[in-house]
Amino acid sequence: MTAPAVPTTARLAREFVTAALLAADRHQLVEDARVCVSDTVANVVLHARVEELTVELVVGEGRVHVAVRDADARRLPWPRWPGREEEGGRGLMLVRGLSHDSGVAWVWDGLELVGKKVWFELWH
Repeated sequence: MTAPAVPTTARLAREFVTAALLAADRHQLVEDARVCVSDTVANVVLHARVEELTVELVVGEGRVHVAVRDADARRLPWPRWPGREEEGGRGLMLVRGLSHDSGVAWVWDGLELVGKKVWFELWH
């Protein structure tokens, strides 16, 4: 799914991931996937300087792999340790806590670096 990097895209990404997981009979993963994809999309919208983003979802044997890709290779996400009073900054910590594995990968077009993707895996 490719969409504009705007705040309302988090809702579209949640709906996309939900529909794909329900179609693949992975009902037990829906809630964690919705939270994780919402946070990764919100990260792109808030911090990457891009016009659009792509949500990729692969349902495999025993696991689901979701990645949110953007074309800003210079701005990498990093985990923060927000204070109790801060409202934001917990998204990547939440993704790491809910998923079985997660990370950041570079996106290449041949030898040219063209972006990054933040990914997570949920196992079933």
